[in-house]
Amino acid sequence: MLGAAMAVLLVAAVLVAGRGMLGYGRDVARAGARAVVQLAAVALVITWVVHALWSTALFVLVMFTVAVRTAGRRITDEPGWSWAWAAAPIAGGVLPVLVLLLGSGLLPAKGLSVVPVAGILIGGALSATSLAGRRALDELTQRHGEVEAALALGFEDREARLEICRTAAATSLVPALDQTRTVGLVTLPGAFVGMLLGGSSPVAAGAVQLFVLVALLAVEAVAIVVVLELVGRGLVRRPVQWRR
Repeated sequence: MLGAAMAVLLVAAVLVAGRGMLGYGRDVARAGARAVVQLAAVALVITWVVHALWSTALFVLVMFTVAVRTAGRRITDEPGWSWAWAAAPIAGGVLPVLVLLLGSGLLPAKGLSVVPVAGILIGGALSATSLAGRRALDELTQRHGEVEAALALGFEDREARLEICRTAAATSLVPALDQTRTVGLVTLPGAFVGMLLGGSSPVAAGAVQLFVLVALLAVEAVAIVVVLELVGRGLVRRPVQWRR
C-alpha cells in the first residue's frame, strides 16, 4: 500500500506540473526516482556508518559535497568548476554551528547524533545558497541597466552589484523565518515528531526542535551573506554576466 500510494502521488505531481506548464514535470519524476534509490542506499549503510566517527565524518563529507554540487549547479550555468564556489556559503554556515554544538557538548560526538543534525544544517544551507544565488543573479540580469548606472555614478563593481541584488537575495531567509514563526501552530517539524515517536517527552522534543530551528536561522543567514559577497565580487556569475 505504501508503494502504491507513493506511485500515485508521484504520478499526480508529474501530471499537475505538466498540465500546469510549470516546466518541471520530468524533474519531478526524476527527483522521485532518485529519492527512492538514495534512501534505499542510505538505509543499507546508515547503521554501519554511525558506529565509527571516521565513517560518520566521511558520510557527512559526502552529504556536503553533494550539497555543494547541487547548489552550485542551481545557481550558475558557468562551465568548468565555478559551481565549487558554493562550498563557501554552505561550509561558512554549517561548520561553525557544528563545531559550537560538538565543542559545548550539546551534541554528543556519536554518529547517530551527528549525521541527522549535520544533514538538517547542510540541507538548510543548500536551500538558502541556491535561492539566494539564483535570486541575486536573476536580479542582476533583469536590472543590468541599473548596475551600469551605479557604476557611472562612481560605485565600485562590488557595491553596484550588491546595491541591486541584496534585497532579492535576502528574501531567501523568509522560508526559515516562516517555519520558525509558525512552528507548533501550523507545522510540527520532523525532529519534534521523530522524538515523540521515539518515546521522548514533549518538552525534550520541543527543546531539540527549537535548537534546530534557531541553528538553521544562523546557518542560512551566514550562507546568504557569503553568497552575496561572492556575487558582488563576480566570483559566482552566469556566462553572460560581468565580462568586463
